[in-house]
Amino acid sequence: MKKNTSHTALHEKEGILQPNSFNQKLVGKLKKRRKTFSPDEMISEIVKGNQVMLSRAITLIESNADKHQDKARQLIELALTHAKPSLRIGITGVPGVGKSTFIESFGMHLVSLGKKVAVLAVDPSSSISRGSILGDKTRMESLVKEPHAFIRPSASGTSLGGVAQKTRETIALCEAAGFDVIIVETVGVGQSETVVHSMTDFFLLLKLAGAGDELQGIKRGIMEMADCIVINKADGENKKAARMAKAEFSRALRLFPEKENGWKPEVLQASALNHEGIDEVWEMISAYFKLVRSNHYFQHKRQEQNKYWLKQTIDEHLKRMFYDNPKIKAEMEIQLQKIEKNLTSPFEAARKLIELYTLKDIS
Repeated sequence: MKKNTSHTALHEKEGILQPNSFNQKLVGKLKKRRKTFSPDEMISEIVKGNQVMLSRAITLIESNADKHQDKARQLIELALTHAKPSLRIGITGVPGVGKSTFIESFGMHLVSLGKKVAVLAVDPSSSISRGSILGDKTRMESLVKEPHAFIRPSASGTSLGGVAQKTRETIALCEAAGFDVIIVETVGVGQSETVVHSMTDFFLLLKLAGAGDELQGIKRGIMEMADCIVINKADGENKKAARMAKAEFSRALRLFPEKENGWKPEVLQASALNHEGIDEVWEMISAYFKLVRSNHYFQHKRQEQNKYWLKQTIDEHLKRMFYDNPKIKAEMEIQLQKIEKNLTSPFEAARKLIELYTLKDIS
C-alpha cells in the first residue's frame, strides 16, 4: 500500500510568498554607480569638487590592472593641466606618536581658517596577507564630517619610504580638485621613511617625550630632513618631560649643517588631544612658506621633485616590463629552482636573467 506523505511531519507546505530581500531602489542606484566615466568626464567632476568622483579616480590610478593603465595615465595628464597651487605637508613619526589625532586637530584648525584640506593617510600593509586596516577615517571622526576636508586611506603595499605607490599621482588629483593644503601621513616605520620628502614642500616630524627615543631621534637621516619637530602629547603629567625633550632636540638640531633653503628647523610642543599648540605649528609653517617663496627655493624644490619622479616612473615601468615578460617568467622559475638546489648563486642567476632581457628578440 502506498503511503501518503502529504500529512507527515517531513512534508513542507507551500508557504507565503516572501518579498524580494533587495531594495529595488537601492539596486537601481548601484547599477547607476557602475557606469564607467571617461577621463574627461571624471576630471570635469573633480574640478567641480565632487569628492565621490575624486575617490573613484584615486581607485582607478591605484589599480594594477592592465585595462586601467591607459585611462589612469590620461586622467593624470588632465589633472596636471587643472592643478591649482597647494601646500604639501608630510607628517611622520613612530607608531603611537599620535599622528592621526594630530592631523585631525591640525586639519580642523586649517578648515576653520577657510582652507580646503586633503589628508592622504597611508596604512602599513601586512607582509603576509598583503592587507591593510585602512582605519584612518574612523580615527578622524570630526574631520571626516567636514565638507571642505577629504581623507583618503591607502595601503602602502610593497612601496618603501612610508608612502603608497600612487601617492604622487593622488596629490595631482587633489590639486586638480582645488585643495589648498595636502597632508601626507606616512606609516611611521623609522628612517626608511624618506620618499615622502621627495613629494612634499614641508616635512614635519612628530616625537614623544619620555618614550626612550630621544637618542634614537637625534640620529642623522630623518632628523636632517625635518623642517620642524613637534613634541606631541605635551599635556598633563607629560608637560615637564615634553619641555626637556624640546630642549634636547633643539640642541641636536644645532649640530646639523644649515639647510639649503636658509630655514632653521624649530622644535615646538603640542597637545593634539587638547588642541593646544596647533595654531603655533601653523604659524611656523606659514613662516616657512613665506621664506622659501621669497628666496625662490619653493619652485626650485618642486622642479627637483619632478626630475626625481621622472626617474622613479621610468624605474617602475622598466621593472614592470621585466617581470611581465613571458620569457623572463619562464627563465625565472628555472633559475629559482637552481638556487634551491645550490646549482647557481643569486648573483649569477640575476646576471643571466638581465642578459636574457637585453636580447633584441626577447619580445
